[in-house]
Amino acid sequence: MNEGKPGTPGASEGPDGDFVLARPERPDGDYELPRPHDATASTPAADVPDGGAPDPRHRGGTSADASEPAPAQSADTPASTPAPGADAPAHPQPLHDPDPYSTPPYGEPGPWAPAPPVQHPAATPAHGVAVGVPPVPHETAPAAPVTPTAPVAQDAPAAPVTDPWARYDPWAAPAAVAPLQQADPVEEDVRRRRGRRRRALTGGALVIALVSGVAGGVVGVQLERNGGIGAVELPQAGVEAPDRDPDSVAGIAAQALPSVVTLHVSGGGKAGTGTGFVLDDRGHILTNDHVVEPAGEDGDITVTFHSGDTAEATVVGRDSGYDLAVVRVKGVRGLAPLPLGNSDNVRVGDPVVAIGAPFDLAGTVTSGIISARERPITAGGEKGDGSDVSYVDALQTDAPINPGNSGGPLLDGKGRVIGINSAIRSADGGLDPEGGQSGSIGLGFAIPINQGKRVAEELIETGKATHPVIGITLDMEYSGDGARVAAEGSDGGPPVSAGGPGAEAGIRPGDVITKVDGRPVHSGEELIVKTRAHRPGDRLELTLERGGEERTVSLVLGSSDDG
Repeated sequence: MNEGKPGTPGASEGPDGDFVLARPERPDGDYELPRPHDATASTPAADVPDGGAPDPRHRGGTSADASEPAPAQSADTPASTPAPGADAPAHPQPLHDPDPYSTPPYGEPGPWAPAPPVQHPAATPAHGVAVGVPPVPHETAPAAPVTPTAPVAQDAPAAPVTDPWARYDPWAAPAAVAPLQQADPVEEDVRRRRGRRRRALTGGALVIALVSGVAGGVVGVQLERNGGIGAVELPQAGVEAPDRDPDSVAGIAAQALPSVVTLHVSGGGKAGTGTGFVLDDRGHILTNDHVVEPAGEDGDITVTFHSGDTAEATVVGRDSGYDLAVVRVKGVRGLAPLPLGNSDNVRVGDPVVAIGAPFDLAGTVTSGIISARERPITAGGEKGDGSDVSYVDALQTDAPINPGNSGGPLLDGKGRVIGINSAIRSADGGLDPEGGQSGSIGLGFAIPINQGKRVAEELIETGKATHPVIGITLDMEYSGDGARVAAEGSDGGPPVSAGGPGAEAGIRPGDVITKVDGRPVHSGEELIVKTRAHRPGDRLELTLERGGEERTVSLVLGSSDDG
């Protein structure tokens, strides 16, 4: 342990772990340090602390004493041992022998007092840090006390010193000690590790947030554009049975559409489109007169069925006063006639379905209700002579009817025909069979099927229809309430036909008819409409005013075939 240290070979280790150097030989030129003087003469009492331990900062003696050579002494006699029989020295001796090489702190010029040992305070380790168990220090048995009279050998080990500052030996082998425990570096390491962990966690959280944001953006874009990731598949109901309730609009349309046809008419430089429906299996089709009017005597009429099949048709009969016509197709099999209802059974609010080809859109189905009954309307009159004016005691409906719907069926809730769609009220206030081109505003009018049935039967049988008449001429310029009998006839004859129903009932020129069967009439057109709603031979009861007096007359309607 002491290899390479300065000293004389053969040095022995003392009991306190210090090495006792061999005393140098005089022939080598070494000299012995001067002995300090008596403590009473050279050392103040204040320099010696209690307990007899010398102050390590005090050298003892004076400079003059230090220059005096020490008396010769035998090498076998220690310098610190008094002669036999002499008193014991009164001051402590140096802990170590003189250093022959003058190495501080024992030689010159440094102080001889020992340096304090290096202290390493042990701190309480941080929680969780393993602490090594320090080894048990080697206990050295204390040496026997030295009496003043007992001689002490020079090379004998010195007594153990209780002062830790006096045991310092720079050349002694270090005692085995436990590993140093320093709290501050350990806690600093713990804090650093915690800081690194926090930084790592923070960095990881930032990375995760960044990745999540990018992923969320991509997913959001996909959801915004496509509604999801991958293929877009929207929810959809499964396949259901095609059958519908027969009384529903869909059920009514399914039954009626095969019997509804579209007519394309051309001739005389005119063309038009309308609708009709099958009356029987012989090919008779009922429609409006103004639909087939462009064909004239030699025009073309093409019938297109719901199946897409087409056939040429010819006019069987037509009547402009009722605005009804019957055409016929030949060579067509499998025709399905529409069932006819009774328009007298219709009530306001009943549901209805209209089918037609508005603007040549075949098979169009609309629905609504009956808005009014017995609505007197007149349509036509383009010729100016009144021959083309139709008078209809119509059914009013809000089911959408547009140009091209004319001649199509108006069906009740059971799919039966209760009217023939004929006219609409347009937005400009006009009433026209075609309604101009303005479209429906919810005011549509249909000829009651009871009237249409009678007229169709006459047209199929004879090619023309009969009109019920009273046998009087009306003043169409009269602006008062009711219908006034004119002063003269239209052709210059009498206003009341001789032998006619009116003459037999006692009607005179100038009489004002105010009621028909107890229902008020407000104009001449309305009286005509009410009259044509009946068949020839029907009995009517009229209320009239003459000279301020009101009277009631009864008559049987006549017939006119000049249609």
